[in-house]
Amino acid sequence: MTHAHSHTAHHGAGHVLPHGSDTDVAPDTHVAPASDLQAEILDLDAEVLAEHIASITAWLPLEEEPRHVVDLGCGTGAGTFALLARYPRARVTAVDASADHLNRLRTRAAELGAADRVRTVQADLDADWPDLGRPELVWASASLHHLADPDRTLRKVRELLAPGGLFAVVELADFPRFLPAGAPGERPGLEDRCHAALAHHHAEHVSHRGADWGHKLAATGFTVEGERTIAVNIDGAHNEAVGRYALTSLQRLRESAADTLSTEDLDTLDRLLDTNSPYSILHREDLAVRTERSVWAARPA
Repeated sequence: MTHAHSHTAHHGAGHVLPHGSDTDVAPDTHVAPASDLQAEILDLDAEVLAEHIASITAWLPLEEEPRHVVDLGCGTGAGTFALLARYPRARVTAVDASADHLNRLRTRAAELGAADRVRTVQADLDADWPDLGRPELVWASASLHHLADPDRTLRKVRELLAPGGLFAVVELADFPRFLPAGAPGERPGLEDRCHAALAHHHAEHVSHRGADWGHKLAATGFTVEGERTIAVNIDGAHNEAVGRYALTSLQRLRESAADTLSTEDLDTLDRLLDTNSPYSILHREDLAVRTERSVWAARPA
């Protein structure tokens, strides 16, 4: 079950998809190409955290149901489909730089009978902006910190919104954790060291990770009307999707952390990632998804 709580403290932004360089994974781990792996993580994120995403859309301070929503950095559509479910009369413009992600989103929309409610736009938000209309709600989940100039995007959104419109910013506080304390037995603390290596990687390559988005929103002409932090703790016992989510997420983490981890840690991580091994993370019954996400709801001042 997903547990949620609200408070006012600001948390650093993170992302469920740490950007890595060339894939550096042992050949017997059967890792998909980076683009396929990223899309799989996004799909699993939507499946495993569906209740959590729905709770965020339900919390948004909207007095009337929006008719037009823009999903910035939509990925494969976790937010898009949650918003379509929450607002049954709305149509969503889903924006992403990846043609593959948008193709997957359109396929899923057709499967759900919602193709006529979704418009996809391929665009680089650090370049020229496309015409996105005048939405009543703009949603940006785990996307702003990857931009070269997120302040420019915040200003663009302020100009884009219809009068009285709402901007929802969702950011992951940290990369999810999956293993219990003290695991694995042969290398206790492995996940902590992986997270420290990932933090080092992000400090060098994702400069806006950890930004104070409440401050940034205020500085670019928004009034923050609500802020919420949701703690996620999903038991992985008897939940096959959590195992797949842990596998693909740790595969992506390895890409980013490989240059910093010790040989012993990499060997242990590779055993966890080897789907043919009896030590594979897919065989563990003690997994859980533990993370936090922070949400800011703001309107143009």
